[in-house]
Amino acid sequence: MEETQPPPQPKLPLCDSLMIWLQTFNTASPCQDVKQLTSGVAMAQVLHQIDAAWFNESWLSRIKEDVGDNWRIKASNVKKVLQGIMSYYHEFLGQQISEALIPDLNQITECSDPVELGRLLQLILGCAINCEKKQEHIQNIMTLEESVQHVVMTAIQELMSKEILSSPPNDAVGELEQQLKRALEELQEALAEKEELRQRCEELDMQVTTLQDEKNSLVSENEMMNEKLDQLDGSFDDPNTVVAKKYFHAQLQLEQLQEENFRLEAAKDDYRVHCEELEKQLIEFQHRNDELTSLAEETRALKDEIDVLRATSDKANKLESTVEIYRQKLQDLNDLRKQVKTLQETNMMYMHNTVSLEEELKKANAARTQLETYKRQVQDLHVKLSSESKRADTLAFEMKRLEEKHEALLKEKEIFALPLAFSSLTLIYPGVWILFSLLYFEFVEFLRTVD
Repeated sequence: MEETQPPPQPKLPLCDSLMIWLQTFNTASPCQDVKQLTSGVAMAQVLHQIDAAWFNESWLSRIKEDVGDNWRIKASNVKKVLQGIMSYYHEFLGQQISEALIPDLNQITECSDPVELGRLLQLILGCAINCEKKQEHIQNIMTLEESVQHVVMTAIQELMSKEILSSPPNDAVGELEQQLKRALEELQEALAEKEELRQRCEELDMQVTTLQDEKNSLVSENEMMNEKLDQLDGSFDDPNTVVAKKYFHAQLQLEQLQEENFRLEAAKDDYRVHCEELEKQLIEFQHRNDELTSLAEETRALKDEIDVLRATSDKANKLESTVEIYRQKLQDLNDLRKQVKTLQETNMMYMHNTVSLEEELKKANAARTQLETYKRQVQDLHVKLSSESKRADTLAFEMKRLEEKHEALLKEKEIFALPLAFSSLTLIYPGVWILFSLLYFEFVEFLRTVD
């Protein structure tokens, strides 16, 4: 009997799988193909459903819905979506997006590149699995087809691995993230094993169905043969007849088919039990994933607290350095105060010196004015001296001349001594006495004018 296996499902690309996942949000804007998503409206509405408190109505109102074929509006919408996602990762989740995960918006808006659009949808997927309603979104992912689930899980694993590489080193956080990564890997292995068992069960079901059909056909054939046997009752008594041989052969084949049917039923039951055990393990893995997710949230909260404490420590270190600087400045200020006091004392001494010098300057100015007065007086005296010298020279000259005149007068005195001698002559010659008297008085007047 030839076993028929169903053809394997083709692996969908990242963009197509994430578009199928986006359709579970039932957005008002269509998101059936790449061109519809390049407007950014559907992605913004999905982000609003993921976290309505962060991506609120005010943020959603900034996304223009009437886009049409205007690529500038599309680029603006997609840019706002990417900025909102990056701020959500950085401020709300406390994570840094790796450069390898940031899409090229120009390729999305201008060329409708599915690869770059897949990167942007992968970031939206990261927002969904890290938000407060992540359990609900994970359940929605589990309801998708197996191939889509596999692609989405691979995208989550890639996103988490690149986030781990781009996040700052922390031993506890790294260990929890490694546990979460291992749990995701085990979950993927369980899903793959579940898919394999499901395919095996389908194959067994098909085999059972085939065997049931064969059994039914054999039963019908057996009934026909029984009818023939009823008609040919006497023929079975003889084992050498052809009918008896066919009957025994058919009975032997029926027993073999029944044994094969029983064996397949038992194998089917075993596989069903194994499948139930795997489903239980899957449920346990999901619970473990939830626990690890809660631990990851606690770790993220502790990491945020550590970041706050680290920031506080940095601030305290900065304040200590500032206090040390101020202490140094205070010491410098004390030195400066001493220098200022010394300079004030020096300044007071200089002021006293300046005052004394100003007084001396005033005295010197007064002495200068007095000296100028003395100079003018000396000049005047020099002038007077010159004039007196000239006058003295003149008087000396006059004195000499008067001496000469005196000598002449002495000589004339001798001559004037004669009046007595002439007095006797007056009686005789009266005119001679009058002439002599006139000459004598003129000489006396001349002497007075000279004095």
